[in-house]
Amino acid sequence: MANMNKTKVITGINTRLSYFHGWEPVSINGGDPKYSVSVLIPKTDKETVDAINNAIDAAIEEGITKFGGKKPNRAAIKLPLRDGDIERDDDAYKGHYFINANSKTAPQIVDKAVKPILDRDEVYSGCYGRVSLSFYAFNSNGNKGVACGLGNIQKIKDGDSLGGRPTAVDDFTTLEDNDFLA
Repeated sequence: MANMNKTKVITGINTRLSYFHGWEPVSINGGDPKYSVSVLIPKTDKETVDAINNAIDAAIEEGITKFGGKKPNRAAIKLPLRDGDIERDDDAYKGHYFINANSKTAPQIVDKAVKPILDRDEVYSGCYGRVSLSFYAFNSNGNKGVACGLGNIQKIKDGDSLGGRPTAVDDFTTLEDNDFLA
């Protein structure tokens, strides 16, 4: 089925999740609590990058009324697709673009078979998944640009955990029963 919504993109399978807050909404800088994730897209994933740029252009076209009736220069407004090599001093972001996507409503989080994932440990910062993103124009308090809404998440595969909480396995080595008896 063709995607008729020009401002929506489903990312490729090598997309990595960072700063994952998909299970519980979090308030950033005292704002309204939102579900959010930083979506890392390899620069080599041309298909996804092109689709995102096209969706941003479509969002600018659809939002012309918000920009005072004329199409703004892309360089003059805030855009959601950011360069990890330039903006982040973080190895995980090297060779990637990133987009911070958020939503007031919880994303549906599913596995490869599109079955809901119930175990919250299954999806975390560092795993790989496809993410549905919607782009829309905004103009508030003199800030103009295109923002990104978080749709749903499909986990594709595990990856090294990025930051966040260490797991019990990281914290403790296995103890033999007799260690407790000593």
